[in-house]
Amino acid sequence: MSKYALTVTCQSKRGIVAAIANYLADNNCNITDSAQFDDKETGNFFMRVSFDCDDSKDLVALTDGFTKPAEDFGMAYEFHDETVKMKVVIMVSRFGHCLNDLLYRWRIGALPIDIVAVISNHMDYQKVVVNNDIPFHCIKVTKENKPDAEAKIMSVVEESGAELIVLARYMQILSDQMCQKMSGKIINIHHSFLPSFKGANPYKQAFQRGVKLIGATSHYVTADLDEGPIIEQDIVRVTHAQSPEDYVSLGRDVESQALSRAIHAHIHRRVFLNGNKTVVFPASPGSFASERMG
Repeated sequence: MSKYALTVTCQSKRGIVAAIANYLADNNCNITDSAQFDDKETGNFFMRVSFDCDDSKDLVALTDGFTKPAEDFGMAYEFHDETVKMKVVIMVSRFGHCLNDLLYRWRIGALPIDIVAVISNHMDYQKVVVNNDIPFHCIKVTKENKPDAEAKIMSVVEESGAELIVLARYMQILSDQMCQKMSGKIINIHHSFLPSFKGANPYKQAFQRGVKLIGATSHYVTADLDEGPIIEQDIVRVTHAQSPEDYVSLGRDVESQALSRAIHAHIHRRVFLNGNKTVVFPASPGSFASERMG
């Protein structure tokens, strides 16, 4: 049996769920997990279905056969093979906590991705990456060479066949052109102190203001800096007895966790863009263990 997933986006109409269920049943497919959301404000409908299918039906046949119901409801849709791991490029600068966390989760199978390359503008993590048998690319970025540097980055992405770029504390601003070209395919992580504490040492600024919550936000990258559609957020409490160094340590942990959960949702096609927001369906029971690791 093959394990597939179908993702659908369209305007809400009566009969969509029935049409999808009937099509899968007619093709000897068995639904194992299903989630849907009808946005009353926008009129948009979102659905994700996991199903088993005998090997007589491949993705091409299922996709081609779905043309009629898709046209009837104006669906944008994709069929996915859930056994194929998504190819991912990770980008990092000099803060390595998210990179190391992702490498660990990948190594133990908690994050089922294919890391095809790590790109950095520094050499700090070359050894740890190469020791994991992953190609490492150091691409220096300056104001003068930024277009050439981004061209090299995109060359790595395209040649590796990567479907997702993860900015694991990559501290360079991507150009509008790159953001548009990879729209919905770049995930970033940062602390959630924005816009209150900008610039250098945000955790020190937070300490000086006596904050009680430290948070992290993972989102898709757009041309508007740190304002893309949010995928995942998390928080941890702090007290007056903790130091700025404690804030930094706790912040690193919460950043790592929020980023891994955002990636987990994306690679399982559980995230749908909905204007400036996202619809994120919960993990299916079969992926619960790896999701909690995230």
